[in-house]
Amino acid sequence: MASIALPRVQVVRPLAHLLCALPLCWLAAHAALDLLGANPVEKAIRFLGDWALKFLVLTLAITPIRLLSGWSVLARYRRMLGLWAFAYALLHLSGYVVLDQFFDWKNIGYEIVKHKFITAGICAFILLLPLAATSTNAMIKRLGGRNWRRLHYLIYLAVPLAAVHYIWMVKAGLAQPLTYFVITLLLLGCRAVYVRRR
Repeated sequence: MASIALPRVQVVRPLAHLLCALPLCWLAAHAALDLLGANPVEKAIRFLGDWALKFLVLTLAITPIRLLSGWSVLARYRRMLGLWAFAYALLHLSGYVVLDQFFDWKNIGYEIVKHKFITAGICAFILLLPLAATSTNAMIKRLGGRNWRRLHYLIYLAVPLAAVHYIWMVKAGLAQPLTYFVITLLLLGCRAVYVRRR
């Protein structure tokens, strides 16, 4: 059985990485063709943030989907999705710092204090940092499985904060950010029920 499953994983994992990279390919192609509209920097930054949140929500959804479907193989891709979420979040933040603020750290600090949506976004990113830094087998062994799992509970704070960041950022058209927020709450509720029943 293991010899049959191994090639399947070897095929699926590169394909999963390719699918996760497709939004970046879309963004790069549209930027190269000057198709990002009148404000390409803002478009790119928001696009990257939107996909960061999508991947975060998808990462949260892995466990409920696995429990409901019985597809235990999905657990193999949770860390991968989490790292892709962090990559998009890092690009989102980098776009803001480099392309929007031009490394004006004084103004960036002012913006973080002044605008609560930026404060929420920065807090969410800070929570993601230790998760990304410890998402290797070596770090799991170093920290120990129990401590590693406890540390990665931070995702249950990071994702709602990211959703709130999105809600507070938009000035009109709250349907999409509110949808993310509601889905996040439902997934956290599923997790709470699962922990209580264990």
